[in-house]
Amino acid sequence: MKLADAFSMIVPPERGVGFRAFDGSSAGPQDGDVVMDVRSPRAVEYLATSPNQLGLARAYVAGDLEIVGDAYTALSKLYPLPLDHLSWRDKFELAKAFAPFALKRPPIPPQERRLGGRRHSKNRDAEAIHHHYDVSNRFYSWVLGPSMAYTCAVFPDWDASLETAQEEKFDLVCRKLGLQPGMRLLDVGCGWGGMVMHAVKNYGVTAIGVTLSEQQAQWGQETIEAAGLGSVAQIRFSDYRDVPESGFDAISSIGLTEHIGRANYPSYFSFLYGKLRPEGRMLNHTITRPNDGWQTHFRKSFINRYVFPDGELSGPSQVMTAMNTAGFEIRHEENLREHYAMTLKFWCENLESHWDEAVAEAGIGTARVWRLYMAASRLGFEINQIQLHQMLGVKLGPGGESGMPARPGFDRAPASAGLG
Repeated sequence: MKLADAFSMIVPPERGVGFRAFDGSSAGPQDGDVVMDVRSPRAVEYLATSPNQLGLARAYVAGDLEIVGDAYTALSKLYPLPLDHLSWRDKFELAKAFAPFALKRPPIPPQERRLGGRRHSKNRDAEAIHHHYDVSNRFYSWVLGPSMAYTCAVFPDWDASLETAQEEKFDLVCRKLGLQPGMRLLDVGCGWGGMVMHAVKNYGVTAIGVTLSEQQAQWGQETIEAAGLGSVAQIRFSDYRDVPESGFDAISSIGLTEHIGRANYPSYFSFLYGKLRPEGRMLNHTITRPNDGWQTHFRKSFINRYVFPDGELSGPSQVMTAMNTAGFEIRHEENLREHYAMTLKFWCENLESHWDEAVAEAGIGTARVWRLYMAASRLGFEINQIQLHQMLGVKLGPGGESGMPARPGFDRAPASAGLG
């Protein structure tokens, strides 16, 4: 069986995806938007030994499979791909054709990681964060743009620029937290310090940000010092569990819960609850699955092996329940799923416009990981495979006081905003 014959059996022609392979066979339009180019037998070995997203990713990252055309367009044409049109005879013929390839064990690309040690111990968490976030500050600047914000932006309208939307995201968090001059803010998983900088400059607070990425901490602290804000803001290279201060007026957790692990939600939210003063607020901003079912295969997924080692997603109700059980009263919740799809669209475009520089900085394998991961994530948010939720919790006072206004009006900037 020629490889093009197998492709034609699996991928319906109405998908409009072209195919060509090293064995000289081809199928579908060769001048269309997308052509899948299988360049070596090793690509088939990857696919045969891991006939899922991991095999596809390995072949692509290693360069044995090429996507001719835009990666997002290719994935949107190919996914989802139910196989109920295949007969038992079709499946038998495919299995027989690919059996020789399945006996091989091609080398795993070096970008794939399997961590050692106890899951979510401090050392293993530090290694997981280092793998993803310490690629290169320069690499991230090309992908993320001037804001260096690596979390979902909030678009005031769909024509807004990425920078406007990232500014709006930080400001929305500030408004939900009710920040006022003189307050103390703790930002856990602070990245390059965008939230810390925004809150200090525009709301007159003092702020501490913590991150397990040494490169992020260095970049963020240098930016703070250059802005003359060293007396009111700092970025620490630290595990959030090692923050000694308490009595904060507000806590922001933007994109950290995904790294915590579902089993650690109780201790995580209890720790944050203990760091707040009565009537203090905590805003949790996290990617979730659309339901509460548990994925048993996540440790063998492309995202876990190549992008976010030990990352875990759960349903929004599980996150909210953990917050509630820790003592927080939930006061507001919203899903920003479409906003993350739009954010990723901009990041994908940024990577493509700086492709040569990104390859020179991080290597072709890492650049290909990022191209595939961001395109897949964009599609995932669009088709509701993943979501982005913001949940606002309050630590009530001894008499049940919340400190919340009658109607918060989070879409209206408070009078205290615009200090700098």
